[in-house]
Amino acid sequence: MRAPTPGLRPAPARLALAAALLLATAATASCGGLPTAAGDGPDTAGKGVSAGHGHPAAPFTLLGTGDVLPHDSIIDQAAADAAGSGSGEGYDFAPMLSGVRDTVTAADLAICHLETVSGGPDGPYTGYPAFTSPPQVSAGLRATGYDSCSTASNHTLDAGTDGIRWTLEAMDAAGLRHTGSARTAAEAREPALLRTPTGARVAQLAYTYGTNEIPLPAGRPWAVNLLEPERIIADARRARRAGADVVVVSVHWGSEWQEAPDELQLRTARRLTAARTKGRPDIDLILGTHAHVPQPYEKVNGTWVVYGMGDQIAGRMVNHEGLPDPRGNWGTLARFTFAPPERGGGRWPVSRAEFLPQLMDLDGPSPRVVNLAAAAGDGPAYYGEIRDRIADIVLSRGAAEDGLVMGR
Repeated sequence: MRAPTPGLRPAPARLALAAALLLATAATASCGGLPTAAGDGPDTAGKGVSAGHGHPAAPFTLLGTGDVLPHDSIIDQAAADAAGSGSGEGYDFAPMLSGVRDTVTAADLAICHLETVSGGPDGPYTGYPAFTSPPQVSAGLRATGYDSCSTASNHTLDAGTDGIRWTLEAMDAAGLRHTGSARTAAEAREPALLRTPTGARVAQLAYTYGTNEIPLPAGRPWAVNLLEPERIIADARRARRAGADVVVVSVHWGSEWQEAPDELQLRTARRLTAARTKGRPDIDLILGTHAHVPQPYEKVNGTWVVYGMGDQIAGRMVNHEGLPDPRGNWGTLARFTFAPPERGGGRWPVSRAEFLPQLMDLDGPSPRVVNLAAAAGDGPAYYGEIRDRIADIVLSRGAAEDGLVMGR
């Protein structure tokens, strides 16, 4: 890469349901059920849970978004927002995400991608080239409504193993689930286990193409999940055997500043979506990050692949030619509705596939994320122009013919 609070809303009924789920999960784990990540507790298993048995009867929506990449200017804005709100937290990332909060909280499950690692409690916090973000970014993401975040990226080792530890501790404290990097070998084997309001079980796995040539820590090859197709398929099958109804794979891949997927993305997508066990696909959705620009959505072997969602939070970006590139502040929200299978043990099909164009608007009074699908008609003229350009990119590999539509 190149570049220059509301609470968790734990209503009493939800706390009671969450407590019931914890007891049920503990019993399931003792019988070989899907393992849960460290930091489980009330209100960490989605926006609502059910302790019911068998397959839920209702569909659910899952929303994914792109890279959260706080440059120095973004860190400064978070400090200004905290000072303005009087929160006393030092940094507040929720205000800049307020433009998509309603969309995020409306989803049954919401997945983000934290590309950077947190620094220690006393900083220093820095942007490019070696990112260390304030730990409050996790609280801002959780306050926006996210349930889980992938943490495998080319910047995961920017601050060594301390950076991984600080990041995951901050996410645990915020009640934000995570997958892709780990503090222990046992944690590395665990997907993020999420539950929908009706009790559907969703496993999220995350991997990165590399770590900017920083070697994996000695004795800790499990610290970051690397993009190895056979390993990903094995992990997906293990999650399925342990009870996951839907398996989502987050991948940090692709060529920066390239709107079209590269050969690695195309080849890997074909391999992952072709993997099946007893005729059922092992992976139900692929969500891509890293390229800094929106990339197409495509149905591959019957499975939706989002090659790249673009950046969600980033400062002003400079491309590989050394030129300012506003596309580095464009992105999409990917929203998929999964329907229950007709028979127990079958695949949960996607009944509705949507994308929502998004902009990190740096030209207003303060940097803010904008849902262009909802705001383009009311904002400046460039909102509509960017929305239409993003739509052209997203639909460039024929996704409309497979039913992808622009949501609101």
